Amino acid sequence: MDLKGHASNNVLDGLNMFDGTDAHYFHSGSKGHHWMWDSRLFNYGSWEVLRFLLSNARWWLEEYKFDGFRFDGVTSMMYTHHGLQVAFTGNYNEYFGYATDVDAVVYLMLVNDMIHGLYPEAVTIGEDVSGMPTFCLPVQDGGVGFDYRLHMAVADKWIELLKKRDEDWKMGDIVYTLVNRRWLEKCVVYAESHDQALVGDKTIAFWLMDKDMYDFMSLDRPSTPLIDRGIALHKMIRLITMGLGGEGYLNFMGNEFGHPEWIDFPRGEQHLPSGKVIPGNNFSYDKCRRRFDLGDANYLRYKGMQQFDQAMQHVEAKYGFMTSEHQYISRKDKGERVIVFERGNLVFVFNFHWHESYCGYRVGCSKPGKYKIVLDSDDLLFGGFNRLNHDVEFFSTEGWYDNRPRSLLVYAPNRTAVVYALVEDEPKATGNLQLTQNVKNC
Repeated sequence: MDLKGHASNNVLDGLNMFDGTDAHYFHSGSKGHHWMWDSRLFNYGSWEVLRFLLSNARWWLEEYKFDGFRFDGVTSMMYTHHGLQVAFTGNYNEYFGYATDVDAVVYLMLVNDMIHGLYPEAVTIGEDVSGMPTFCLPVQDGGVGFDYRLHMAVADKWIELLKKRDEDWKMGDIVYTLVNRRWLEKCVVYAESHDQALVGDKTIAFWLMDKDMYDFMSLDRPSTPLIDRGIALHKMIRLITMGLGGEGYLNFMGNEFGHPEWIDFPRGEQHLPSGKVIPGNNFSYDKCRRRFDLGDANYLRYKGMQQFDQAMQHVEAKYGFMTSEHQYISRKDKGERVIVFERGNLVFVFNFHWHESYCGYRVGCSKPGKYKIVLDSDDLLFGGFNRLNHDVEFFSTEGWYDNRPRSLLVYAPNRTAVVYALVEDEPKATGNLQLTQNVKNC
């Protein structure tokens, strides 16, 4: 459930001018108006505004049994400059100076304390790009009280990179953006946002495959180099985002399988005071929906992309790598375009090179033993080229490599991501799963 840090400017069916003034729930004058979003800003210093907002949060929890909230636009709330045209460098004066809206921060502490006090299992996620210290510390310890920060910089970085050739991507730049967060602060990460699914913007799939998506996503037609490249990078982007970016992972409205169309809500022409006219869509509902059936269609390449996303979730559920405290990046090679890291007890190998595949490629690892492939973006099931044999076993050898005490020799095809796990770390079947296995063996 979304909780907004601002309100609609609409005076017909919103809170704005509710009592005939502009200051009933909001700051009066320019202080109460967000110049970029054209929305109203709450006066968090007002007792009645706090009562309204706190009771609103509690109502959704009690009446609809919601299990948590995502707080939208928190950076805008916490600073009088709303985080606009400001570059946060990490200097504490940027967070605890005169630009900090203390009333807003106190409200965030109050609402987090109330939510967790009434429903200890509830989760709160704050959308903040400033890097406010103590953001995810408990209120009792002097923190703002959120459970997770929404790691928004990652999606922006992918859009920045997709405007370039992938030959120009820098491995160190990708890794830095993914891991640039406060130590022990839990983050929810995503590869692309809901805004990219709206008309006027482009999803990752559209950046990668453009108009070829309309003609070459059917399996009964030959693919194109643009489609092959797009599907390969789409999977790699999502897995490395999930693997390094945080402790929670978020998908938006079909973007996980590369939904080919945008969302466009019914709207008419807008006539601005300046005389400019913004065209409408004749109140059409044609694009006011998502085609989730595309991800299930056996005859389309979207299904392979969706199955890869599902496979990522299954690997996380099985090995719990996102919640592991162990994370070590052993390689980010700008020449070979390879990134290798450990998360939990898994070893991730990404080869972003556009044509070079590496046979007998040595990668560092921390634990001794036999490894096997548990996820392969090049699997035929996921629209890949099936260049890896999943029956092969990989044995670690002693000796330091890439600052790791042991290493493996693997095959790393171009534009692939492969995850390796220790065979001894395989979760043991119990209960019904064990019974099913025994029945199969009879």
